[in-house]
Amino acid sequence: MRDMYYDVVIAGCGVAGLYTALRLGRDKKILMLSKEDLESCDSMLAQGGICVLHDENDYDSYFEDTMRAGHYENRKESVDLMIRGSRAIIDDLLSLGVRFAKNPDGTLAYTREGAHSRPRICFHEDITGKEITTTLLSHVKKLTNVTIMEYTVMTDILVVNDHCCGMIAKTRDGETLHIHAQDTVMATGGIGGLYEHSTNFPILTGDACRIAEQHGVELEHMDYVQIHPTCLYSKKPGRSFLISESARGEGAILLNHKGERFVNELLPRDVVTKAIREEMEKEGVDHEFISFENVPEEIIKGHFPHIYEKCLEEGYDILKEPAPIVPAQHYFMGGVHVDRDSETTMPHLYAVGETSCNGVHGKNRLASNSLLESLVFAKRAAQKIELTQKGKEEHESNYHAACC
Repeated sequence: MRDMYYDVVIAGCGVAGLYTALRLGRDKKILMLSKEDLESCDSMLAQGGICVLHDENDYDSYFEDTMRAGHYENRKESVDLMIRGSRAIIDDLLSLGVRFAKNPDGTLAYTREGAHSRPRICFHEDITGKEITTTLLSHVKKLTNVTIMEYTVMTDILVVNDHCCGMIAKTRDGETLHIHAQDTVMATGGIGGLYEHSTNFPILTGDACRIAEQHGVELEHMDYVQIHPTCLYSKKPGRSFLISESARGEGAILLNHKGERFVNELLPRDVVTKAIREEMEKEGVDHEFISFENVPEEIIKGHFPHIYEKCLEEGYDILKEPAPIVPAQHYFMGGVHVDRDSETTMPHLYAVGETSCNGVHGKNRLASNSLLESLVFAKRAAQKIELTQKGKEEHESNYHAACC
């Protein structure tokens, strides 16, 4: 066993964990843990894009779109914070070098996905998550105050007097680490690894939720699991390949085995998923189809190049024929309950990203809100940590001066 001492320890190196580290002061000594290699995080897999408040007149419709998709079980305060904080996030990502698609005049290009009343989604081809994550990671790697340990998994948290004071982790070599820290951030992702068919990496097994429950930290909506309606059907084992909802936003349609449309493709994900499953049951089949017949070739090759290539690898040329699709587990709306600043019910313990539940998504997530929600509330976590640690330093300084 080895003892280590840091100001902040973060389990998880997806966009939520990375952005938390970037938004913390450079005077903070930070340790970040990655369960496997840095590429094996779900943030790398996000295809469609990241939402943003299009303009001031878009607030009401964006708010309503998010609430309607979530069956009005969303925490309104969190939805408001996410929407109002969205433009600052996009501006920051642009300043860091994220290559969002732009129009010929240099303005941001926006796409639309299901349940959105208008285009408001920034994107980079069909690998927006990878573009954002790799950009954030490149900046974090340059920070001299941040140490990253790969193949190191959080196994527990350290608790003294009902306050979190760090975490316990195990390395690939079997060494146990007791990481002592003023503040602890759990950013370990979702629960897809617990499912037979999921778009997630298999290492995502709800570690933070399990540990939180063991210590009496409040969990919320653990049954709110989103199924993505359009994953490429394959009999090969392993992670399901997602066909982005933005494909339907650009005109792709869903067909049954008779070549008939059977659902409005731009309805919320849970509604589309239900329609696909009902059609599969009605036809007695194990998949249906997505057709790009109404999507121009230049959009397929320009906006969806990786989807096009993956379908070709599986034997389907979407320029000429539909590809088979089936719903699969995709996203977890529940998780470790947090407040507006991403703090859990245990002091000095934070949760950000998919492992947290701040109530933004309600019962069903609106497409492309996940990256935005992760970044907005990671930023808030960093701000709260800065304030509490600064307050503690000032208190200790005043106490020392009084004693002397």
